[in-house]
Amino acid sequence: MKEAVVPGLSIALIQNGKLIWRRGFGVKDAASKETVDSDTVFEAASVSKTVFGYAVMKLCEKGVIGLDTPLTRYLPSQFLEGDPRLELITARHVLSHTSGFQDWRSGEAPLKIHFTPGEKLLYSGEGYNYLQSVVTHLTGQVNLKACAKYEADLEVCATDIDRYMKQNIFIPFGMVSSGYVWNEKFEKHAARPHDTEGKPRIKAKPTATDAARYASAGGLHTTATDYARFLLEILDPKESDEFRLSQKSIKEMVRPQVKLDPREKIDGADSWALGWAVQERQSGNVLVHSGGQAGFRSLAMASVERKSGFIILTNSDNGGRVLFNQLLGQFMNQLLAA
Repeated sequence: MKEAVVPGLSIALIQNGKLIWRRGFGVKDAASKETVDSDTVFEAASVSKTVFGYAVMKLCEKGVIGLDTPLTRYLPSQFLEGDPRLELITARHVLSHTSGFQDWRSGEAPLKIHFTPGEKLLYSGEGYNYLQSVVTHLTGQVNLKACAKYEADLEVCATDIDRYMKQNIFIPFGMVSSGYVWNEKFEKHAARPHDTEGKPRIKAKPTATDAARYASAGGLHTTATDYARFLLEILDPKESDEFRLSQKSIKEMVRPQVKLDPREKIDGADSWALGWAVQERQSGNVLVHSGGQAGFRSLAMASVERKSGFIILTNSDNGGRVLFNQLLGQFMNQLLAA
């Protein structure tokens, strides 16, 4: 961490279906020198997608959404006008990044479908936002009095996605410090982001409107312990209930759905499942998802076969220099292959 100029890091290790070790290192704020502890809240960035993916799979299991049903059937308005291929996009396409949408729209690159859905992989935050809008339409509410502009002047109005995820994932799984909208716990325990020189950045305080745009794709605030509790629901699941997936659904979620082009590998993965990338190793498949946004980097990896895995959260643009450090990689590979 010192060599990489990473102020703070939190880690939790799971082995044989048990949370065996957790620890914080460094400081959550280079200015205040407050230390990282087990209560420190980090931005999970794109690792958020794994948690939202689980919630969607449960809705599919309940019959609220069809995994292979076109999402247009659930919404009264079109997410994108003028392209008939929108009628083909399903929850499976979104969760496996085969919807055809680019990652994020911009003024220079308006939202569009780049290929026939299901044809190949294109990593897409926009796809997750689309699916999130479907989830909100079916399960929640939109506050038309609280709206804001985002990329390419897209107007987004606040929703109750934070409430929905707390009621259906965070509270049932014991993830007491997780959420998407700024609150008192975040105010007290949130890590501050830092740039490549180790200087503190301004910490964004997400609103319900921000959550409506980014929750599913990268808006999760969580602790390493909380995320480990979520990971255990995949690695060593309790009996299926109102909130927990059946073994059949978990197997479908972690099953490789689409092969990655070897020239365009993400996180060293060979394929993509539903919400997870997959490294197909001789010793057994390993689930993986990394995340990165201003001042934060994260990495989760897990072996369902061995019921072992880890989550590492950092508060630095340099976090990848620790997450993908050779020595750390050797240690984590031993954990996943033990």
